[in-house]
Order: sequence, then structure tokens, then C-alpha cells
Amino acid sequence: MCGDHGVDGHLPKEKVNHPDHYNQVTGIECIDVVENFGFNLGNAMKYIWRSDHKDDPVEDLNKAAWYIQREIVLIQRRRRAAINQETAA
Repeated sequence: MCGDHGVDGHLPKEKVNHPDHYNQVTGIECIDVVENFGFNLGNAMKYIWRSDHKDDPVEDLNKAAWYIQREIVLIQRRRRAAINQETAA
């Protein structure tokens, strides 16, 4: 045994590049989709994408909801700031 080979002599499943829980849709990898979103929505999408392929789907869906809620708060802050600028002008 040498290098990246596991105890049984086989290469371990990929955990960093192209892990199984991010490759459920043939020809589409999660990162290719989430890179088109901002940080919060991209993370939410990531947790939704992998939720059925991890030990606790509810935990991942709660994480997704946390990022979505954070994005909602940011949007609301931006709207209030824009309104305040308009009324101050």
C-alpha cells in the first residue's frame, strides 16, 4: 500500500473533488450550479442538493433554511437602506 490507497488497496471514494453527494444528476455537478448564485443562496442550494444523500436530511434542510433566512434579512436591509437614501435626498 502506498499513496492514497486505502486499507483494502483500493483508492478511497472521492471526498473533495466530485463527491457522490454532489453528483446525483447525470452530467450536472452541484458546484456548477451554485457558482451562479450569491454566497447565501449558493450555500442553501448546496444543502438542498445533497440533503437526501447525507445521514440527516433534516439537518441539511435546516442549514439551507438558515442561509435562505439570512439572504432575506440582507435583501430587507438593502431595501430599507435604499428607501432611507431616497427620503434623505
